Formats: sequence, C-alpha cells, structure tokens
Amino acid sequence: MKAAIVGASGAVGQEFLRVLEQRDFPADELVLFGSERSAGRKYTFKGKELTVKLLQHNDDFKDIDIAFVSAGAGTSREFADTITRFGTVMIDNSSAFRMDADVPLVVPECNAADALTRPRGIIANPNCTTIMMVVALQPIENLSHITNIHVASYQSASGAGAQAMAELESQYRDIVEGRPVKVEKFAYQLAYNVIPQIDVFTDNGYTKEEMKMFNETRKIMHSDVKCSAMCVRISSLRSHSEAVWVETERPLGVEEVREALSRAAGVTLEDDPAAKKYPMPLFTAGKDNIYVGRVRKDIANDNGITFWLSGDQIRKGAALNAVQIAEYLVSQGL
Repeated sequence: MKAAIVGASGAVGQEFLRVLEQRDFPADELVLFGSERSAGRKYTFKGKELTVKLLQHNDDFKDIDIAFVSAGAGTSREFADTITRFGTVMIDNSSAFRMDADVPLVVPECNAADALTRPRGIIANPNCTTIMMVVALQPIENLSHITNIHVASYQSASGAGAQAMAELESQYRDIVEGRPVKVEKFAYQLAYNVIPQIDVFTDNGYTKEEMKMFNETRKIMHSDVKCSAMCVRISSLRSHSEAVWVETERPLGVEEVREALSRAAGVTLEDDPAAKKYPMPLFTAGKDNIYVGRVRKDIANDNGITFWLSGDQIRKGAALNAVQIAEYLVSQGL
C-alpha cells in the first residue's frame, strides 16, 4: 500500500499526517506533494523524515494506491487526470467535483458504499459543515425521514486555513497592545466580532457555503430533504458548531432521538443541561467525533427536533473523513 498527500504543507495536509499516523493507516510508503512554495520542506511521519515533492504533470503517481488531495479546487481540477491516470484513487477535499454525477460524495457513517462506484477514480470529501451535520442527521433519518432542515453554523477561523487562524490571534494582540488591526483573510475584523458571510453570495441571497449544505446533504443522504442554512464566521480558533432544526415525517420523541444519537457511529451525545453539559468548540477541538447536545422538541413544529452540535472541522470535517473513506476502501480490497 502506497499513499500520497497532495497539499502536505497546508492545515488539512498537516492534519492528514497526524491522522494517518495516529490511526496507523496501513501504508507501507507515504509520498508528500506540494506547490513550488512548499516543495523541499521536510516533515516527520512514523519516525521517518519525508521531503515534499513538487506536484507536476508526470508519472509520480504510477505506483500510488490512494492520494489524499487538499490543495484547492483549481489544483484538483488541473491535476485530477495526472493523479488518477494509472489507477490511483483520488480522495479530494476541495469543492471541484462534489456535485458531479459520476463522483461519489461520501461520509462513511452515512453512505460508505458509494465510494465503491467511482468511474473517474475520484471520491469527493464533502464540505466540513455538511459532514458534521449529516453524521448527526443519519441516526434521526433512520428513525423517520427528514423532510426539512434549518441550520445556523458558527464556524471558526481555522475553516479559512492556517493563515486565518494566525490573523485572528494577531488581531487580538493588536487590540490589546493598541495597534491598528490588520484585516486580510476576512472581509472584516473577526476579533470581537461575528461575520454573517462565508464564501461569496449567489443570486438567491445564499452564500456558496450555504448552498453546499443544501446540495451536498441531498446527495450524501440520497434524499429529497430541503436544507436552509445561515453560515457565520465566529472568533473561535478551531472547531465549528451548528444549531440544527429538523422536521421529520412522523413526530419523534426526545428520548428516542437521544437513544439513537447515543448509539450512532461518529457521534458523542453530551446532553445534560442541568449540569451545564453541552458541546463547545473549546473542548471538541482535536476530537474525532461530532458532539451533540441540547436535544429537544421544536416548540414551533409538532414534527420538529432541534439540537446543537460541535466538531473539529479540520479533523472530521476534512482529514479524518477522507482517511475513514480510505480505510473503508482498504477493508473492501480497494
């Protein structure tokens, strides 16, 4: 088994290195690729020093079984044929192929088997906010079909990359030390603020991020569900959170929903309001599971359930989900 990471120096690429090592992914060899800026950098994996190779249109992927790609949609589109030409399975973390009919969009807790049908050799990793939500939705869907979703996301700086995290930290230092605040990665100062825009606006008034949650949820869950989202950037460093309202075909009891969530793969139920126990990004950062709490009836909808979730979007929302797809492929003989 030979694996590769494309975009090894980025935030998700670095998380790939950690997750692959922590889960002891069965790769006999790991090859790192990057841009001209990162080529030549060295990283340690399982006690060995690896050097980042320049990503080029050549035969470097000839013997690679699985490539984890997180270098942006443009790079994914440009290099997809180069990566898959010799049979490499490309697990792509960008938005480039997510809605292509001949590319499976996979969250293993929901639709792992979709990864087995990949005519172009590409499997798409969904958007982080969608991944986190559908992991929590699947056990509810198993109880009764979900017809409508309303969701408000509270997305940390790290969703915009390592430079965005650094910018948020520097903004707080600038404020405390009385310097002008530098704004580059976001439309406005994020420190002491929330920004109700993630990605660009589309013609219907929703942002691309919000439309991803509508479209990707339907594809992953093989569902006609409608999802209305409001995605907001907040000033936490890592881990996203979401407030979710779902309407199901039959009314569900709170206890049956809690029971289903407590048994669900990839979910940790943390729901004890009396003890002030509920998920928060401060504590879900670095964790594998999606944490769910505040489960209750929607008092505005007889068929409604509402809950809160939090999870590490670099981990389960990106690198871990891709590695879990690869683990499933290995278990199925690729």
